Amino acid sequence: PTFDGFDRARVVRFADRVGMVEYSDALNPFMRPLFAAQKLEHVLGQVIADAGLRQLRIAETEKYAHVTFFFNGGKEQPFAGEDRVMVPSPKVATYDLKPDMSAADVADATIAAIQKNEYAFILVNFANGDMVGHTAIRDAVITAVEAVDTQAGRVVDAAMEAGYSVIVTADHGNCDEMVDPITREPHTQHTIYPVPCIIIDEQPWRLRTGGGIANIAATVLELMGLPAPKKMKGSLLLGPVQRPS
Repeated sequence: PTFDGFDRARVVRFADRVGMVEYSDALNPFMRPLFAAQKLEHVLGQVIADAGLRQLRIAETEKYAHVTFFFNGGKEQPFAGEDRVMVPSPKVATYDLKPDMSAADVADATIAAIQKNEYAFILVNFANGDMVGHTAIRDAVITAVEAVDTQAGRVVDAAMEAGYSVIVTADHGNCDEMVDPITREPHTQHTIYPVPCIIIDEQPWRLRTGGGIANIAATVLELMGLPAPKKMKGSLLLGPVQRPS
């Protein structure tokens, strides 16, 4: 009603206004959502905070919201004991112009935090595979993946030296398909293929099959020695592999 971006000849009076999703409390009086927002409780960050442990979230600008707001179930406010680091993303028109993005700086910040030994849980996101993958420019994508491989390797080495358990995974693919198999056009979208889940730990864990992203939180908690909430999907861990005597 208060919109003044340009002059409108008339204001249409709709019989009803319904949106697919809820945008904000401020807009709800003008457009009711068809699907109400789901209130998520006892998410991973909250469980860690309730245990009195400190945690850290690190990402460059492009993925900062993903490791904070989205990871916390749509809540902007940090949990108790939760620190955050946002590494600036490079200022370029498109990320094929700088496919390594800020991966090295993200790794540096993560390694520095690991070496402080202050955090029970550290969440880090490397944005390259997604952001450069959207360009579908092959040479840039290769450089992006190589950058993540190098910088994630540095983080894993530092984490293992400090006694951390490490989970390497993703929520979708992108760089794994550069050409649409049907249209033969450049493929710039996310892919729907299963993603890897790699656990690096002193224990040679056996992992159950058929798991997914919903199982990651409980897996993290089991590695940390914390009980998972009853409503949380089960852990991927089946117990350590029995070494021959």
